[in-house]
Amino acid sequence: MSTDFARKILNWFDQHGRQDLPWQQNPTPYRVWVSEIMLQQTQVTTVIPYFERFMIRFPDVSELARAEMDQVLHLWTGLGYYARARNLHRAARKVVSEYGGEFPGSIDELEALPGIGRSTAGAIAALAMGLRAPILDGNVKRVLSRCFATAGWPEQSAVRKELWRLAEELTPQQRVADYTQAIMDLGATLCARTQPDCPRCPLNKSCRALAMDAIAEFPGKKPKRDKPVRAVSLLILQNDQDEVLLERRPATGIWGGLFSLPELAETPPQVKEPGWMLHDEAGVRFDPDECESLPTIRHSFTHYHLDISPLIIEKWQLDAGAAESDRWLWYPLNHSKEVGLAAPIKKLLSTLPRHEHED
Repeated sequence: MSTDFARKILNWFDQHGRQDLPWQQNPTPYRVWVSEIMLQQTQVTTVIPYFERFMIRFPDVSELARAEMDQVLHLWTGLGYYARARNLHRAARKVVSEYGGEFPGSIDELEALPGIGRSTAGAIAALAMGLRAPILDGNVKRVLSRCFATAGWPEQSAVRKELWRLAEELTPQQRVADYTQAIMDLGATLCARTQPDCPRCPLNKSCRALAMDAIAEFPGKKPKRDKPVRAVSLLILQNDQDEVLLERRPATGIWGGLFSLPELAETPPQVKEPGWMLHDEAGVRFDPDECESLPTIRHSFTHYHLDISPLIIEKWQLDAGAAESDRWLWYPLNHSKEVGLAAPIKKLLSTLPRHEHED
């Protein structure tokens, strides 16, 4: 079965597979690695322009390792899941410091790098090094779940274990790079999550889910839960030079390491007295009676919705010490500074009015 499975997919790939994706051209370990990290939970059409800009700026792992984290996050802005960018940067520095700028040639060593799991390590090994290594990304899970009618949500331990067993058994000895790209392509195109094109699928005669007329039941769905809603107020402090005060977020948590607007925990802020201090140690004060509320923005994460209430602060004070802190940044509204911004923050800043400056 395994030989026949691979043969059918490879025959289809030779005629219909994607051959012109940017990371397929000169598929070095570095280029494949960056593409695989970007493609995690992100569609190919979204990734392509990000990948191309990233390669222009950081053409190899040494350039990436030398970069500042803010520069990396700047190029990642809008791609989401920013822990990927932080781990990418950490892994680049480890490859340079511990491996002399050459990616390790074993799957175990690849998997030990920050942000690289078993499937990503397998993709790098197979696509860039020609090593026989199974992968199990979302597209492959869908193909295998349907073809073999593997019931259950793929992230459940027993289901994931069975899918890995199938992936290992079905990966051929020859043309490993082509097979790896082929099975990902099949899942991304014909065996899509919705409206799969079963008549054109090379596996349709052996697909158990299709034979059962149960394609929509595979793979099994994640147990559904209503997303909770969190609320936050973000303060907009703008100076006469069309700069807005931003605060660097903690390295962990949402938008980790990115710059964002200063945050209040409550919406609306329950403040009675003028001159309230934003953070005890920050040296930022504002008058809650001198502010303008902008429409609430809802931003959805995987596990919850975030309702953002922007407040334009008309009357504020910033202590000299706070202005010199690395925690704070006066960010120009012309976006001329290379720092990482969360997508909803960047969009919000683009809507702010600017002062009329005389020439």
